[in-house]
Amino acid sequence: MTQQQLQRKARRGRIFPEYQIPPEELARRKAEKEARARRYDDIFERVGPELIESHYNWFIIIEPNSGDYFIDPDENVAVAKARQKYPSGWLGTMRLNETGACGNI
Repeated sequence: MTQQQLQRKARRGRIFPEYQIPPEELARRKAEKEARARRYDDIFERVGPELIESHYNWFIIIEPNSGDYFIDPDENVAVAKARQKYPSGWLGTMRLNETGACGNI
């Protein structure tokens, strides 16, 4: 006797269809992220030129709400300094160079 193989129907869709983020919430999150990025850039543009001269290619960690920043040649040390003062805040990492980029793509 031969057994028939059951053909399973492929299910398509979300894994958890009951958990969907409303478009308004997604738009709010995107606006907050863009505002935070503007604050990072504003602080970097303000303090970057004077720090680039003496600390070229060091890392700068920026806390956007207070405007505080922490610099160090080692990224992990700079993050540790920032986390000591702001353990749960949003932090932005940049590099003290012409572009502020931290690496290569």
